[in-house]
Amino acid sequence: MHPFSYRLWLVACFLTCFSPLFAQHPPMRLVDPQAEPAVQALYRNLLARQGQGIMFGHQDALAYGVGWTGGNKRSDVHMVSGAYPAVFGWEISKLGLQSFNIDTVDFDDMRRWIRKGYQMGGIITISWHADNPVTGGSSWDNRPAVAEILPGGPRHDKLKEELRLVGEFMQSLKTGPFSQTHIPVVFRPWHEHSGGWFWWGRGHRKAEEYVQLWQFTVTYLRDTLGVHNLLYAYSPDVVNSRNDYLVDYPGAEFVDILGLDDYADFRPGGNPKKLTERLRMVGEIAADQGKPFALTETGSEAIPEPNFWTDHLIDNITRDSVAAKASWLLVWRNDRPDHHFAPYPGHPSAENFVEFRKRVLMVEDLPDLYR
Repeated sequence: MHPFSYRLWLVACFLTCFSPLFAQHPPMRLVDPQAEPAVQALYRNLLARQGQGIMFGHQDALAYGVGWTGGNKRSDVHMVSGAYPAVFGWEISKLGLQSFNIDTVDFDDMRRWIRKGYQMGGIITISWHADNPVTGGSSWDNRPAVAEILPGGPRHDKLKEELRLVGEFMQSLKTGPFSQTHIPVVFRPWHEHSGGWFWWGRGHRKAEEYVQLWQFTVTYLRDTLGVHNLLYAYSPDVVNSRNDYLVDYPGAEFVDILGLDDYADFRPGGNPKKLTERLRMVGEIAADQGKPFALTETGSEAIPEPNFWTDHLIDNITRDSVAAKASWLLVWRNDRPDHHFAPYPGHPSAENFVEFRKRVLMVEDLPDLYR
């Protein structure tokens, strides 16, 4: 066979054998086509590593814990297990109104801890409990406001001003020589919208208004403000069906990561197996769209079950082949003995957490996700 013909034959064989695989996995499309290289690398690695282990995340992990504040790489999780979380969660409520957020974390300190977490090799995820722009109340002041801040609404300029502050904060997250490199962030705005406790939640706006709010948030940050270090995560609270998950969905072109927040299935009367079913459903939707997915908030307040970490959490998730492909799970913050979601030294579940740590990925276990 002529060498050129042989090469053509090889190409034909490759396409014949592997084209079904490509057909099953849509090409990677980020919300932001101009996303910075480290953001693109992170996204590719999240997709490529699905099923290779679930990363563990903790909110405010480096800022404080039960009985302490302001540590230097201190962490309750590290003090219990000898390892740091792989995912570091932060919150930017009250940005521009005061020097610290609703959990009393100073924004300058937060920048420093975000830089530290990124330099350790971890993933940074940020939520936003925005104040009610109509009443001036908190996120939990759920008097209707969404319609008024959309384009054409009387308070639209208020939304743009809030997004400007968000954009400036995201762009202030830098590292590297001369602090010229932006830190990639998984941004999770307007979360838990399937519930009614936030002013952007169901019952306080129409589904199309939520979609418009999300889409404007993305386009204003990306196109008007030029913020290119973000991945966007969509994370309703517990939902009971595929249609329930997608009723407010802003579209695949506006979402990078599909998330789920679920505390309900660990509360009295809940069923941890239901969380696995919901996470499987999210994973199936994510697979259809060629996107990664995560358990973006979960946990059991004060962790009353000593074997919670293995018996109630990771055992149930990893028994399901789809749910086990979640990129990470993140538990909420450690504030005080009656309000914490990770163990601290001396906690009854600390020994069980050490076993759990062997079955998840901590930051020490990660490859370079940004290359």
